[in-house]
Amino acid sequence: MVVITGGSAGIGRATALEFGRHGWRVVILARGEQRLRDACTEVALAGGKAIGLVVDVADEAQVEAAAERVEREWGAISVWVNNAMATVYADVARMRAEDFRRVTEVSYLGAVWGTQAALRRMRPRNRGTVVQIGSALAYRSIPLQSAYCAAKAALRGFTDALRTELIHDGSAVHLTMVQLSAFDTPQFDWGRNRMPGRPRPVGRVFPPERAARAIYRAAHCRRREHWVGLPAALAILGTRALPGLLDRKMAREAWEGQMEGGDTAEFVRAGNLLRPAGGRQGADGRFGAEVARGRRRELGALAGAALAAGAALSVLLGQGR
Repeated sequence: MVVITGGSAGIGRATALEFGRHGWRVVILARGEQRLRDACTEVALAGGKAIGLVVDVADEAQVEAAAERVEREWGAISVWVNNAMATVYADVARMRAEDFRRVTEVSYLGAVWGTQAALRRMRPRNRGTVVQIGSALAYRSIPLQSAYCAAKAALRGFTDALRTELIHDGSAVHLTMVQLSAFDTPQFDWGRNRMPGRPRPVGRVFPPERAARAIYRAAHCRRREHWVGLPAALAILGTRALPGLLDRKMAREAWEGQMEGGDTAEFVRAGNLLRPAGGRQGADGRFGAEVARGRRRELGALAGAALAAGAALSVLLGQGR
């Protein structure tokens, strides 16, 4: 059985479906009742079984109560995926105390509470896996998302510290972190926005199903960390090698690069920071056309590489004769 926080939409929803397609029993924790029902229905149609529990992961007591109920009614938790997140699109000058507090409580502390709830049950059995959903932003911060970048960096620090404790204790419980690139999810229409433009991801945009497949793999192997998408790898390695250069690059490209729709105030909104967003959104966001273009370019590059390899092989074979 797998527990997925924030599993009613976006990458969490795609991950729930991925586990469902493999016949897993899936427990989804989220705030929105309607989307929980919709997600459970999708998981069942995909071949799994699912229940949805209304939980705000910022509340440690709610997370612990959910874990207790799940084990009592459905049995042992094998995998716990800490995916729930919140963000605010604003420069630090426009951020308010409640913005920093809530993003930290959901995106960082929510994962801490989930990890503790999982470990209370996994450690006595000496088995199980906790998967932290991170981001390239855990290594490479960008403007306009200071609270989210800080939360993901904190989660990475927490995870690394806990991993050493599990190793010290000789525990067989596995702890891993999945660092993601930019994905096409509803978060860009749901996050609180204080900037005069519509939020969007920076750079190449990937489909949430790709993240879901990586998360499923992470739950089944013993790797310390997983990087999903070339942009994540480049951001992480680039920050290690040339942090100052990337500071200036992000200053030039990641400010306007995170906004679209003109210099108006129509996109300023409260968002889903303090309450669930409305509607019945699933895994995907509004960037499907960009995802499709990226796939076509990727296929074109692979085809070109295959043709080049074929030509090179032909030359070699000709020389051999």
